Amino acid sequence: MTGTSDDTKLERGNRAAKKKGRRIGIGLLAAALCLGPLAALAQTQIYDARTKKWVNYDKKKARQYYARNNQLPEAFRRQVVPFRTAEKPGTIIIDGNQHFLYLVQPGGQAIRYGIGVGREGFGWAGIVRVGRTAEWPTWTPPAEMVARDANAAKWAAGMPGGPDNPLGARALYLYEGDQDTIYRIHGTVEPWTIGLDVSSGCIRMNNDDVVDLHSRIEIGAKVIVLMQGAALYKGV
Repeated sequence: MTGTSDDTKLERGNRAAKKKGRRIGIGLLAAALCLGPLAALAQTQIYDARTKKWVNYDKKKARQYYARNNQLPEAFRRQVVPFRTAEKPGTIIIDGNQHFLYLVQPGGQAIRYGIGVGREGFGWAGIVRVGRTAEWPTWTPPAEMVARDANAAKWAAGMPGGPDNPLGARALYLYEGDQDTIYRIHGTVEPWTIGLDVSSGCIRMNNDDVVDLHSRIEIGAKVIVLMQGAALYKGV
């Protein structure tokens, strides 16, 4: 009898642990805190057509490239690509490791956008949804950012939308159920940072791309954020 009781308790404990495990990646999002050090992320690289080699792409080189060309490297420009997935059209899949956001399309294709993602310690993964969107959104930094960043502190009550606003031209607010996770997919006033690990967990896009994505997406759209430092989900 005692053994049966212990087995029942163990089974209940396992169910609770599994439920907690499913939610932990997103449950921490609402706090908008650093999720702790991750494994070192691979250095971003781009293909140099002139030398026919892959070269490291860091903040300094990104700024120089954008200043010379007034656009991003080809890999991070918006384009339609072949894409195999079981997810339905309209789903957003974010591969932070490669700095790409995919909007699933019919016929085994996706629109691929370049993105900037969370720097080491600010990455995250999970399945959320687009809870709402905004044009030229107000930026309100979370309390944790206000506490550590003097520039953010002066906008603790909210920075009006506009060309200098760090959320850029559009924002897609990511929710878990009915709860705002505090994370967003948004534009940026620093387009040269696309392709880099630069943010505090949000997904940034250049303004033209986030306007395009905003025009295509529906409220409630599923958003899958893949773990940085890991392979794509099986079947994607």
